Amino acid sequence: MHKESHRWYSPNLNQEMPIAVYGHYGAALLLYPTAAADCEEYERFGLIEAIAGHIDSGRVKVFSINSINRESWMNERLAPAERAWRQVCYDRYVAQEVAPFIASHCRTPGIDIAASGASFGAFHAANTLFKHSNRFRTLIAMSGSYDIRPYCDGYYDDNCYFNNPVDYLSRLEDPWILGQLRQCRIHILSGQGAWEAPNRSRELSAILNRKGVPHNLDLWGHDVDHDWPWWRKMLNVYIPRLF
Repeated sequence: MHKESHRWYSPNLNQEMPIAVYGHYGAALLLYPTAAADCEEYERFGLIEAIAGHIDSGRVKVFSINSINRESWMNERLAPAERAWRQVCYDRYVAQEVAPFIASHCRTPGIDIAASGASFGAFHAANTLFKHSNRFRTLIAMSGSYDIRPYCDGYYDDNCYFNNPVDYLSRLEDPWILGQLRQCRIHILSGQGAWEAPNRSRELSAILNRKGVPHNLDLWGHDVDHDWPWWRKMLNVYIPRLF
């Protein structure tokens, strides 16, 4: 499999950020790592190998980026306001730096981008599509939680609100944004086994239903745990369905 490693100094994050690219061509798929991991986590845990056939056949071209969760939501030494501000910077990094890089690498200005991730990565993938649905058009969110308030320690400001999908989607009335979202392909997946929280996916689905946003809520069985073997299977099932 063809792999490239790139990095640049991010003006939004004030640090160097790496990105791993897998494949020569195909639909652009951006992967967010789980928890506080890096851009090669999906490779280390066998997910890239699990979807290698789809990469090598040109069905998808995968871009995998670093998390900054250790510098934001998962850093208890930071004040909640600073955690939320770092999330704002990360969102800008993706929209203003990663998305143009993907378009340039694919030699397709304005290319539609799919976003995916597992666990905390599912939150980031969903938040990106919901906020930037003019560029990110497909979502495969696996085993996610879409309410960031448990990481805010009781604090709440606009930066928290506008990065908390269950809140800003619930109050979304803008017809243009809703029209964009209604044209996206949104897939919300969760198991129902150990360490999974399917009600969090049900909650997001209910909000989208109230807003008339078509989507697919796919709850796998009670034997499906919050773990890598199942995320490898989920993505391997959905890539050929969508691309």
